[in-house]
Amino acid sequence: MDTLELLAHPVRLRVVHAMSGGRLLTTSQLCARIPDVSKATLYRHIDLLATGGILEVADERRVRGAVERRYRLRQDLAVIDNAMVESLSLDDHRRGFATAMAILLAEFNAYLDRDHADPVEDLVGYRQHAVWLSHDELHDLISDLRSAIAPRLANQSTPDRAQYLLSPILFPLETPPSNPESASEAETRTEPDPGT
Repeated sequence: MDTLELLAHPVRLRVVHAMSGGRLLTTSQLCARIPDVSKATLYRHIDLLATGGILEVADERRVRGAVERRYRLRQDLAVIDNAMVESLSLDDHRRGFATAMAILLAEFNAYLDRDHADPVEDLVGYRQHAVWLSHDELHDLISDLRSAIAPRLANQSTPDRAQYLLSPILFPLETPPSNPESASEAETRTEPDPGT
């Protein structure tokens, strides 16, 4: 299984999210962190991630006659790079987007199911904004977002930090016309009333 196939599954990607920030977690701890997925299913996906090299065993210890392993995320391998993205077909993008949405729904429901979930106190946000951008303005926006987000991706898990799922989603809602008019001309032009 290649990296893209390993990461393009909702359960496996949720495991990757749970392991980020330098965390060392056992399979039991991951089951507690992702309680809406059965243990058998989670064990199978953890095994696939370990076999594929995305997770590695950090240490082992004997617990009641069984071997308990703590896993570490190989952050350098848990990445979908630009070359991989450029090789995707439209159907690959469709499946990837569906995976991302499935993860968002599952993680948000798991958050709301917690005893002390408080969307206001936790500053939960899921607003959507439709913005008009030229090609250059789009590149500027992406650069600004990267500048704001990238330094924080290196944050390690510490007792004073909570993990947040940040999912920027960006795609055009319509294609610019091939022979663009000024916005004011397009908005003020009226069509004949078909009833007259």
